[in-house]
Amino acid sequence: MSLHSRLVCRLGLVGVLLLAPVEASERFTATVGVHTASGGATTSLTIVIDKFSSESERASLIKSLKENNTAAHDLLARRPTVGSLQIGTRSTPIKYAYAVSIDGRRQITVVTGSPIVLDNAGGATPATQPGFDVGLVLLDMPPSGPGAGDMVPATKIRVEQDNTIVTEHASPDLVRLSNVTVRK
Repeated sequence: MSLHSRLVCRLGLVGVLLLAPVEASERFTATVGVHTASGGATTSLTIVIDKFSSESERASLIKSLKENNTAAHDLLARRPTVGSLQIGTRSTPIKYAYAVSIDGRRQITVVTGSPIVLDNAGGATPATQPGFDVGLVLLDMPPSGPGAGDMVPATKIRVEQDNTIVTEHASPDLVRLSNVTVRK
């Protein structure tokens, strides 16, 4: 094969790869309602997920958490950033995002690599207790119309032997997400 034909083959392969469908990122927006002992406040939240974890990636992470009894933060720190969560001017990197369909609804789990700061939402900065070093967002998206969700700004995550994910909250604030919409 000549140099010219090898170059054409390589360029043809690059062209095919560039034409292959690319997984589009998803952008979720929501109203954050923080309810504290001293009252409540609302602000907006934007979550951009560039890549969802596959079932095998999810299984691998759960296995690591369960077998190694390693802090979730340590495992997540090694993972690439797959998106971002933004409240006001503060952006927090997303290290894990997983979506599953149940009875026509999408259940989405997002874990950040550090606690989520709620200063702009009337809540406090998450407690800096050891081990409460990741944030968690759960979204429930119906087939049409806005969804809802919950946010745990600072939590510990562990996995039981039956693969149940258990969280322990560091913040007394109740954080609800409403009017959750998605755009690809």
